[in-house]
Amino acid sequence: MSSYLEFEKPIADLEGKILELKKLSTDDDSAVDTADEIARLEKRSQDALVDAYRKLTPWQKALVARHPDRPHCKDFIDALFTDFTPLAGDRSFAEDHAVMSGFARFKGRPVAVIGQEKGSDTKSRLERNFGMARPEGYRKAVRIMDLANRFGLPVITLVDTAGAYPGVGAEERGQAEAIARSTEKCLNLDVPIISLIVGEGGSGGAIAIATANLVYMLEHAIYSVISPEAGASILWRDAARAKDVATAMKITAQDLLELKIIDGIIAEPLGGAHRDHGILMESVDKQLEQALESLEGKDGEQIKRERRDKFLAIGRNL
Repeated sequence: MSSYLEFEKPIADLEGKILELKKLSTDDDSAVDTADEIARLEKRSQDALVDAYRKLTPWQKALVARHPDRPHCKDFIDALFTDFTPLAGDRSFAEDHAVMSGFARFKGRPVAVIGQEKGSDTKSRLERNFGMARPEGYRKAVRIMDLANRFGLPVITLVDTAGAYPGVGAEERGQAEAIARSTEKCLNLDVPIISLIVGEGGSGGAIAIATANLVYMLEHAIYSVISPEAGASILWRDAARAKDVATAMKITAQDLLELKIIDGIIAEPLGGAHRDHGILMESVDKQLEQALESLEGKDGEQIKRERRDKFLAIGRNL
């Protein structure tokens, strides 16, 4: 792993020592037997990792959700789907690279896929606008959902955004209206929608494609009405108090499942999704297959009614 989070420093130190010893043990000129010491350090590192991730605070989960090595939308599409055919443009203004969309097959079944892509390096992050969609991105999502509805295809969305892009140009082109139209479209589709919160689910930028029949979160993902930093700036004019806001807003998957805002949690590998993409994809694959099977056989009116009832019920029993 190329980078460590602030609370992972003890783990980073141990893994650094392990690498040094392994390098020493492969040195042809070295007569030092390091096997026992490596095994001891690996045990300490594993124990430290278990301990750290067993008691993550909401703010620490936010850091894990934003880890640069965490799998993004493109990674999920490559791992879970076959025959992915991307569709571009909103047929009105432009193509928005922050939103990936198109048609694919999941275990041979045709589906529509819509997701927010943050990018994996400096060049791609700039191209993808760090996953923050402009109005044309949401209008592209609406176009894909319309096509899915026409052909009777389930819609699968992959949510990973800090929020919709708040730039002047985006506002001038109707950012709020585009988000509202996308949310409305989700509610009115006759086909099932399954949403996966894979990293950050920020504000209206997330709900615009996450108004789904079934909503799942990865174990260390976050989902909130506003980012912790922005919330702290509004409440106390101090972004440094983001840790307090993260706790107060109940942004974790565990909190949101208890509040019945989401339908399930997908386990991540020990140490977070960034440590083992392969294990994570197996878990997501199984959950997605179960979700699609649970919605089979339902007609359009039932699917639409259940989706609406699900969101109208949020907060009633709090």
